[in-house]
Amino acid sequence: MSIWGKITGAAAGFLFGGGPVGAVLGAAAGHVLFDQEEEPDARNPGVAFTIAIIGLSAKMAKADGVVSDDEIAAFERIFQVPPAERANVHRMFNLARQDVAGYESYAGQIARMFRGNPAMLEDILDGLFEIAKADGFLHPGEEKFLETVSEIFGFAPGEFRRIRASHFGQVASDPYAILGLSYEAREDEIKHTYRMLVRENHPDKLIARGVPEEFIRVATDKLAAINGAYEKIKKEQGFN
Repeated sequence: MSIWGKITGAAAGFLFGGGPVGAVLGAAAGHVLFDQEEEPDARNPGVAFTIAIIGLSAKMAKADGVVSDDEIAAFERIFQVPPAERANVHRMFNLARQDVAGYESYAGQIARMFRGNPAMLEDILDGLFEIAKADGFLHPGEEKFLETVSEIFGFAPGEFRRIRASHFGQVASDPYAILGLSYEAREDEIKHTYRMLVRENHPDKLIARGVPEEFIRVATDKLAAINGAYEKIKKEQGFN
């Protein structure tokens, strides 16, 4: 069953409880947000992941100072929202976008939900980067937004630069930045880091930790960037 068929106002409200995210979802309670074919499992990490992406992408839509529907259109395109569910996604997106709570509050609640699961938090950042770059330009406001969310999620500045490099900007052509390595790194460290990143970003690994299949294309693109960076470094340093 598609992830879109598992999300309801009740399930989401139970999942997030109080706090800003729960308050917005509570405003949507009283009607089913998504068509139901079976009872939703509010403990499903894929449900939490999807709601986190919707909520934070809605907040990011305001980061460049221009509120438009471009960001939600990018979300629908990147994350394969079925036509029948787009009105429901719009509803959740607009509720979060109009909420007076700051994005820092949203990010803090999501960070607490996924405490001890940094890989899932990185998956959320990956999704947000994909939405941010949909127009081919990373606005300074969006970059500041993403950097602050990354910090709230517990990532060090170097980890943020690595995540950013696999998605966007001139630094994306720097293989050392993509792998999060210093220019002094040598073969053993490079191979160890590469294998770790491949293991954590392999689509099968993401599915195993609960990322919905609809979002896996993002991971596939990131894995391609990691593999490309490794091949460049191997060629440069002359090891197999």
